[in-house]
Amino acid sequence: MRHTPRAASSAVDPMFVAEMAGEHIADVVALLNDRDLEQVASQLARLPIPYIVEIFDRPELTRPGEILLEFPEGLAGRILTAMSADRAAATLRDLDGADRNRLLTGLEADTAAELKLLLTYPADTAGSIMTTEFISVPTSYSAAETLRHLKEVEATRETIYAIHVLDPGTRALKRVVTLRQLIGVTPETPILAVGPDRIPVAVPADADREEVARLISIHDLLAVPVVNERQQLLGIVTVDDVIDAILAESTEDVQKFGGVEATTEPSLQIGFREMIRKRAGWLCALFVGEMLTASAMQHFEGELARAVVLTLFIPLIMSSGGNSGSQATSLLIRALALGQLRLRDWWRVALRELPTGLALGLILGVIAIIRIAIWQIGGIYDYGVHWPLIALTVGAGLVGVVTFGSMAGSMLPFLLKRLGFDPASASAPFVATLVDVTGLVIYFSVALAILSGTLL
Repeated sequence: MRHTPRAASSAVDPMFVAEMAGEHIADVVALLNDRDLEQVASQLARLPIPYIVEIFDRPELTRPGEILLEFPEGLAGRILTAMSADRAAATLRDLDGADRNRLLTGLEADTAAELKLLLTYPADTAGSIMTTEFISVPTSYSAAETLRHLKEVEATRETIYAIHVLDPGTRALKRVVTLRQLIGVTPETPILAVGPDRIPVAVPADADREEVARLISIHDLLAVPVVNERQQLLGIVTVDDVIDAILAESTEDVQKFGGVEATTEPSLQIGFREMIRKRAGWLCALFVGEMLTASAMQHFEGELARAVVLTLFIPLIMSSGGNSGSQATSLLIRALALGQLRLRDWWRVALRELPTGLALGLILGVIAIIRIAIWQIGGIYDYGVHWPLIALTVGAGLVGVVTFGSMAGSMLPFLLKRLGFDPASASAPFVATLVDVTGLVIYFSVALAILSGTLL
C-alpha cells in the first residue's frame, strides 16, 4: 500500500511536548509507539531534526518507515541522511518496493547508493545489520594522528571504541585497535605497534547474525568488522546492534515454538486479518496432522471396543510423548542456535537421547503403574480382574512413547536444518502432533502384545 504524505500541523501540541520533556529517549519512543500514526508524524515533523533523528535511531521505535512516509516532502530524506546507516537501511527494508524507492529518490546520490548496498544483503546476515560509519586510519598513522582523526570524525561514527587500521593501497584490514590501547601509548607510537600483533576477528557479509553474536561473546568485542573476500572492510556490527537482532530473532523463535508465523509488530498493533493469516496456516496444518490420530484410533477400533478401559489412558500417553519431544526440541534448537552443536553431531545426540528417553519413560511408567494400583486397591476405580496387565500395558506404553518422543524431538531440528529450514520450525505443536499419531500406534501395539488372550 502506497502512502501519501500529509502536511504537518501548524503548531506543536503543548501536551505532546510536555509529555516528552525531561524523559529519557527510550521512554519517549515507548510513548510514541502507543500513539496514533498520523498524530505521531504530524507532531514529530515540527520538532528539531537532531531530536527526530535520535528517536528514529532507536530500534524500539515501531513503524519508523510508515512515520517517514507521513512526513512532508523532503523531511524524510533529511532524517534518513542523518540517521545511522544500519538503522536507515533497517527502516527502508520494512517498506514495500514502491514506498522504499520513493524515499530513496529523495536522498543524495552517495547516501542512496550506500543504503541500496546495505539493502542487498539478505536479512539475518552480518551485512544486513552492519553500519558503514566506522573509524579507520591508514597503517602509516601514529597514535597522535589517530587521536586527532578520531576527534574530527567522532560525531559522525557509530562507535569510537574500535579503530580499524587499513592498508592505504588495498584498503585491507590489518589491525583493530581499541581506544583504551590507543590512549595508553606515547603519541609518536606507530598505530601498528599499538596492541597485540594478531589477525583481527572478522566475518564475511553473509555470515549469520548468530555467528556474529557468538564471536562478540567469546572474544569480548564491542564491534566485529565485516570484510569481503579480499579482507577489505565493508562495515562493522556493534554489540548493541547484535543485541537488538538477537532479541528480535528470539521473539521470532518463541512465536514459531507456539505454532505462529513470526512477526515483528507489537501484538496489539497486529490487525484482525493479519492475525488470522499468521495463525491459520499453522493451525490448519496441525489440524490435518491430528486427523491422522483419528485414523490410528479407527485402525484399533476393535481393540478399543473390547478393552474400553484403554481409552482412559490415551490423553496420558499422548501428552507425555508430546512433552518429552518438546523438551528435546527446545534443548536442541537452542544448542544449534548457540553453535554448541553442528549437523555432524546428530548421532552423538541420538546416542544420548535414546537412554535418556528410556529412563524418563521408565520413571513415568512406574508412576503410572503405582497410580493404577492405588486406585484399584483403594477402591477408587475398578479396572477389572486384569488390572495388573493394564498397569503393565500403560507403563510399557509410556516407556515406548516417551522414548520415541525424545528421539523425534531431538532429530527434527537436525533434519530441518539439513533441509535448509529454520530449526525453530520444529515447534512444540509440530512435535506434539507427530508424537500423538505415532504414540497411539505404539500404545496399542504394546496393548496387543500384553493383553492378547485376556482383554484382547
